[in-house]
Amino acid sequence: MLFAIPYPIIDPVLIHIGPLPIRWYALAYIGGLILGWAYARALAARDSLWNGAPHPTPQSLDDLLVYCALGVVVGGRIGYVLFYNLPFYMAHPEEIPAVWKGGMSFHGGLAGAAIGIYLFALRYRVPLLSVFDIGCAVVPIGLFLGRIANFIKPELWGRPTDVPWAIVFPEAGPLTRHPSQLYEAGLEGLVLFILLALAIRFGALKRPGLVSGMFGIGYGMARIICEFFREPDPQLGFLFGDATMGMLLSLPLIAIGLVVLIVALRRRPLPA
Repeated sequence: MLFAIPYPIIDPVLIHIGPLPIRWYALAYIGGLILGWAYARALAARDSLWNGAPHPTPQSLDDLLVYCALGVVVGGRIGYVLFYNLPFYMAHPEEIPAVWKGGMSFHGGLAGAAIGIYLFALRYRVPLLSVFDIGCAVVPIGLFLGRIANFIKPELWGRPTDVPWAIVFPEAGPLTRHPSQLYEAGLEGLVLFILLALAIRFGALKRPGLVSGMFGIGYGMARIICEFFREPDPQLGFLFGDATMGMLLSLPLIAIGLVVLIVALRRRPLPA
């Protein structure tokens, strides 16, 4: 307790516009989508990164933003309802649309975005894996902002610890805890973004699926590591031993990413 860092009290509402509260949580989603859209357009505009491989045009990505935004919100909420708190929402179905109260699943949001990407690729007749590569390259931006929003709220705090940077979170009791939201922002967001950006710099987009496979493996491993420091959801607790739902849902993502990565590496880079 002597070395505990006091939690920096931050109002979860940035500003009120009349009766409408503008929350950091919502801004994280909006900011992630807008910054991701801008980065995706930049990638699509640089033909040298693709070496002539078919890919979406920067203009078509305006529509992809809409597809992914709907997929992330709807899929993220449905995933949370199904995997993290189904008994509560079966008893209170009117609470399901209340996304402003928190409760989003990344894995559900990823599945929703994947459906949106599939529909986009079908409509514009562009290679599905190339669209996935663009989408996976920008996801860490939203992850970084989302985890910072989790810290501001605060929610999804860490397990009890006595490390010098431990924090006492409001509503989490008197124990000092890991700021696991910041661990996730750094590992799932910043580090993963840098790794994928470097891979793209060295030609990963010339092998459709390579960036997607790297993302699946990288995010899955980062999430499992961070789950060892994060307090499990109280309604679920530990599934067995130290295993959590976040770990369990990350295993298929790693497996799929590994398969996609192997297939991409076995293919020759597309010629100009």
